Amino acid sequence: MTDQSSATEPRTITAIALGALGVLAFSMSLPATRVAVHDLDPWFVAFGRAVGAALLAGEYLRLTGAPRPTRAQWRRLSIVALGVVVGFPLFTSLALTTQTSAHGAVVVTVLPAMTAVFAVLRAGERPPPLFWFASATGLTLVLAFLATSGSMRGALSPADVFLLAAVVLCGLGYAEGGRLARELGGARTICWALLLSLPVTVPITVVAAVTDRPSAGVAAWSAFGYLTVVSMFLGFFAWYAGLARGGIAKVGQIQLVQPVLTLIWSALLLGEAVTPGALVVAGAVLACVVLIQHTRGGPTPARRPGRR
Repeated sequence: MTDQSSATEPRTITAIALGALGVLAFSMSLPATRVAVHDLDPWFVAFGRAVGAALLAGEYLRLTGAPRPTRAQWRRLSIVALGVVVGFPLFTSLALTTQTSAHGAVVVTVLPAMTAVFAVLRAGERPPPLFWFASATGLTLVLAFLATSGSMRGALSPADVFLLAAVVLCGLGYAEGGRLARELGGARTICWALLLSLPVTVPITVVAAVTDRPSAGVAAWSAFGYLTVVSMFLGFFAWYAGLARGGIAKVGQIQLVQPVLTLIWSALLLGEAVTPGALVVAGAVLACVVLIQHTRGGPTPARRPGRR
């Protein structure tokens, strides 16, 4: 019992650290997208960053000598690509042409819950009741903070519909990617998904560039570079590895701190107002995350070939 506990504890700590690193990388995605689409076409931002990340992915796979996925893994990679390579970047880029990143943070708050739902549906995980209680508490705290801070107001707009579609597809891509990362590894999962998407991302990027020739300042290109290298590539190395090690539903709830971080980045990069209560709420949400990490339940073991 002692040996098993001592072996499990470092693994859990590593999973949490990797998940937190991924969330930190993703927390600046909405503000960076907002900056990029101010000068660049949203279709170019969404698909151009995927093309750039795919070039990095191809070089990484070549240097590491990664074996090609199986036919079944290719099918599952298409789900990952639909969610995190195409769906989330496209719909958030379209939404943030008219909405602020702070408003986007409100809708993205439901992403941890959506990830947990798909973890149950796709990965067969069964989180205990305490998990759902802590998740709901953290979600309520963030929503209450965003509502009282003035970020959430007005009726449902087309931008909100885009953001909701982005959240659903992203939750699916996170769950399927975390499940597949148990077999391929976090880095190879996103790399192969990026390469699989090239027949879609390249033509759309070319058409967008020809239709509206990219012309932007340093800020927009810097934001585009961040989205390409960090949000679409390096961030997934840590994120998928954390989901695979610690459980998709469980580690996925670390995203509860992402909206608060996004608001902080929005204030620093875009000058959007953030109330002083952000730090208090962030501390309370972190307490919920700690409670979640102490609940029982972890990743479902991947099936081995030839076993029922």
